[in-house]
Amino acid sequence: MTTPVPNDRDKRIGERDTRIDVLRALALLTIFVDHVPGTVFENWTYKNFGFSDAAEAFVLLSGISVALAYGTKFKPGGRLLATLKMWRRAGVLYISHIVITMVVIALFCAAALFVHRPEMLTMINIEPLMKNTPQVLLGIVTLGHQLGYNNILPVYAALLLAAPAFVLFVSYRPVPALIVSGLLWLVAGIWQIAPPNYPEPGFWFLNPLSWQFLFNIGLAAMLHVKRGGRIPVNPWLLGAAGIYVVGAAIWVHSPLWGQITWFNLPVVIGGFDKTFLSLPRLLHILSVSYLIVVLPAVSNFFRVRPDNPLAILGKRSLPVFIAGTLLAMAAQVLKLINPGGLAYDTLLIAAGIAMQLALALYLEWLAGLGPSSRAKAVREEPARAPFGAQPLPARAGGY
Repeated sequence: MTTPVPNDRDKRIGERDTRIDVLRALALLTIFVDHVPGTVFENWTYKNFGFSDAAEAFVLLSGISVALAYGTKFKPGGRLLATLKMWRRAGVLYISHIVITMVVIALFCAAALFVHRPEMLTMINIEPLMKNTPQVLLGIVTLGHQLGYNNILPVYAALLLAAPAFVLFVSYRPVPALIVSGLLWLVAGIWQIAPPNYPEPGFWFLNPLSWQFLFNIGLAAMLHVKRGGRIPVNPWLLGAAGIYVVGAAIWVHSPLWGQITWFNLPVVIGGFDKTFLSLPRLLHILSVSYLIVVLPAVSNFFRVRPDNPLAILGKRSLPVFIAGTLLAMAAQVLKLINPGGLAYDTLLIAAGIAMQLALALYLEWLAGLGPSSRAKAVREEPARAPFGAQPLPARAGGY
């Protein structure tokens, strides 16, 4: 990932660089497993080995993918069209979120009615809807009320709305852009500035004013590479990243884990808060990403053929994400009705993963029907942004 020189394996696989698709697919599947709490498999996902989780991976990949999709298009004469496409995608994400929310509410209401489990209506932030329906419905539509385990799409939609400004600023002034982005992250974290919930108190679970910093880091890094730059292999930085990743894996399984903050520092600096993307979480995902980028053995591990099921699943990210969320919520209901054991957990998780893979493969097959569809796929499909389905041009030796 530090050299753009093609190798024989790249030529065999073809022009598409599938690493982003594979990483996105793994994050999708991780989110699915994590969103079915109580299974034995939840204890073995990425979040159990460090400070960050799949959400950080997705936001970073989102910035990378937007740079690949729009970095060369966001020039005089093409900015308006690129902006409208990003905003259209944000609208698709918003509609998807509303549909998912209503279906999830229906799932829990069905369990409460037909399985005689009224406590289902007190879970995942559904209870306020039962008590204060008009205001909460308004909150759902305005994104001020979000169900538990259904907080990802709102922050992605918000980031895509702001993406044209991000791309423009980062394209021309990357260092000042990252400084401003970092200051916004710091100010939002210290003074707890975030979109408010409505009608309930509090903030969005994932604050876009904080998470934009990670998005812009991915955006700036990829724009740098696209312009011929490289991600340097610095032995000291490599060692520091490795030590940090190993230390984080030990930390989360030690008595040190669980402290709100350390040394009385603001939580955004010394804690592990997810809403405001605390510094330890940010450093962890950046350390993991750096190791993947600069270590060829690790990087090439994620490079597969375009017809690999994981690559296909990652490419069809939005429909797979929607299906995975609904399947996870259905599995939650089933798990609450019947806790089961190892065999039951295995069946729930394996069935959910199999259905997501089947959906991705079906969509890929459907897109390939007919010669015109195949030609269009070759022209337009070389990669999709997280939930964004935008082209990623191939790079032989690195992102």
